[in-house]
Amino acid sequence: MDFFVDITVDAFWDTLRIVPFLFLCYWAMEAIEHAAGKKTEEWVQKAGAFGPLIGALLGSFPQCGFSAGAATLYSGRVITLGTLFAVFLATSDEMLPILIAEQASPVLMAQILVSKVIIGMVMGFAIDLFLRLTHRVGKLHMHIHEMCEDNNCDCERGVLKSALYHTVQVTLFVFLFSLVINGIVEGVGEDVLASFLATNSLLSIIASATVGLIPNCAASILITELYLDGALSTGAMMAGLLSAAGVGLLVLFRANKPISRSLLIMLGLWLIAIFWGIIFQIAGIVF
Repeated sequence: MDFFVDITVDAFWDTLRIVPFLFLCYWAMEAIEHAAGKKTEEWVQKAGAFGPLIGALLGSFPQCGFSAGAATLYSGRVITLGTLFAVFLATSDEMLPILIAEQASPVLMAQILVSKVIIGMVMGFAIDLFLRLTHRVGKLHMHIHEMCEDNNCDCERGVLKSALYHTVQVTLFVFLFSLVINGIVEGVGEDVLASFLATNSLLSIIASATVGLIPNCAASILITELYLDGALSTGAMMAGLLSAAGVGLLVLFRANKPISRSLLIMLGLWLIAIFWGIIFQIAGIVF
């Protein structure tokens, strides 16, 4: 009974934190869709060029709500794919609170945060540039109507009701999956996950990046604590924290269509995290 209560409470708080971000993003998308003309769409298009910069800076704040918001905006094609990756890669989730609680040095915190922000910006701009050069990216435009049709909601009733409807749908989805994930993490145990991560240098990087994909704050907490305990190298720690996008991946799979695109994004995030983890390892970078 205590086990079920614990995972339910954790799932509730994990989900509650992202609700304001989800609602604001859906409200903004609905407002633009209902009231915007060509000028607003042109503004969004121009702002999109700086998206990875803004996304990486926002993602660095210790709050997984930004990754959830970015996933929502990308699903509506309000932001570019590069901006989404910038936010996901820079997202710190529970890393910063753990570092502060463990009284880590300000220099260490700055090194990790700045590294994640720079990597997020570089990869975000690189992805957008690649898509433009290969002509695989079109103009940013709102897909809120398609989202409404997929969810069978009556968006003609008004901006507020439609935003609330979408927010409730995604919130329930995230809560149920968080409940399942919390149960798995608690059932498996942190000791088992720790031993899984504490392998040889290359495998630890791959394992850490894999654990980071768990759409739950437990991933960033575990990776940060293991690094502080000396069980993970800097490369493995960076790989895990780069792939740790929090509940952003859950929101992406719920809101983005088709699901194959979301799977490719998750694969890309995993590969980028492993790549940079190996770079840190080979370069001998130690924080």
